[in-house]
Amino acid sequence: MSLFLFLTVVQAIIAAAMIGTILMQRSEGGGLGIGGNPGGMMSARGAADFLSRATKWLAVTFVALSIALAAVAVETTGADEITSTLDRDVAPDPLAGQADGAAAPETGTTPAPAEDDPLAGVTE
Repeated sequence: MSLFLFLTVVQAIIAAAMIGTILMQRSEGGGLGIGGNPGGMMSARGAADFLSRATKWLAVTFVALSIALAAVAVETTGADEITSTLDRDVAPDPLAGQADGAAAPETGTTPAPAEDDPLAGVTE
């Protein structure tokens, strides 16, 4: 469970970083557009290249973490937990306990409402 929590926190950090890099890019693809040395890293072209590469690697990491989280979730959650928590005694079988020759209950009678039933006094 601690691995799942750790991967979830890392994925949240990656998602926040990816949102930040996407929002820093200009829609025309010009990057930050802060000017400076035309051949340097912090030029408009260098910033655009850096941000697009960073966005690509953050997206790849996000997808890989999503797959890893799904695999960890499948391993930690078994089908036995779900089936063992089902309450199978919700509606008792009306024919249980009757012999083969016993008569079926009358169809015109209605059973008495339970005391804790909130709709006990409601009639149609």
